[in-house]
Amino acid sequence: MGDLPVPTTPAGRDGLAALLDRPREALVALDFDGTLAPIVPDPEAARAHPDAAPALARLAGRIGVLAVITGRAADVAVRLGGFDRTPGLDGLTVLGGYGAERWDAATGKLRKPPPHPGVEALRSELPDLIARTAPGAFLEDKGGALAVHTRRSPDPAGAFSALREPMAALAERRGLALEPGRFVLELRPPGSDKGAALTGLVHESGASCVLYAGDDLGDLAAFDAVGRLRGSGVAGLRVCSGSTEVAELAEHTDLTVDGPAGVVALLAALADALDR
Repeated sequence: MGDLPVPTTPAGRDGLAALLDRPREALVALDFDGTLAPIVPDPEAARAHPDAAPALARLAGRIGVLAVITGRAADVAVRLGGFDRTPGLDGLTVLGGYGAERWDAATGKLRKPPPHPGVEALRSELPDLIARTAPGAFLEDKGGALAVHTRRSPDPAGAFSALREPMAALAERRGLALEPGRFVLELRPPGSDKGAALTGLVHESGASCVLYAGDDLGDLAAFDAVGRLRGSGVAGLRVCSGSTEVAELAEHTDLTVDGPAGVVALLAALADALDR
């Protein structure tokens, strides 16, 4: 496997071997924030690692399906990742809003569902809750979802804890799902998650092997989906973009790399291996 890191589990090693043996039948899917892009205090200031898009472009011509699956709005991930400005990424698919939105590089078309009434209602309710409960936290409007970040609060963990229960109550009242993450609590429409999005892409493409890389609690559904797919004969490799903030994620994966830089290095090593 050359410079490729070796997965720590037998199933992960089988998944990597299958990807290298049958690249045209492979699906490689990755989260965005914390996986392709470093986590930053201001989500709008996030940008993909400078080598991410070129590494993806190298892989795009060598594997069957390449995708980004993110909680971001799909068009925002495309813009922040530079995916629409990178030659060689014509086959990329970006699933935003945990799979509710879809952008295909081949056509440049974006598909989005209509806004959820619960999200619309909470746009006016959340600012007051934040001001009363967790000063210093801020609201990110994702269009189809609302995220409250506590990273810039004087006590990020304390603000996260203070907000979790009242936001769960809001989610229940408005028919939304509450998704916790790395110093972020997101309210989004129910019925979509990264596991369902990943499974849908596997079935759509007929992939016989899949690699998924993620860094946060929202990626657990995708890691679980890889486990279920293995049971149906689809080889799989689960990659953790490691951080000290969500250390327990490594327990659910086959390979841990050092954040976005490590993910990019893995993508480049895969492209090198497939060139041999």
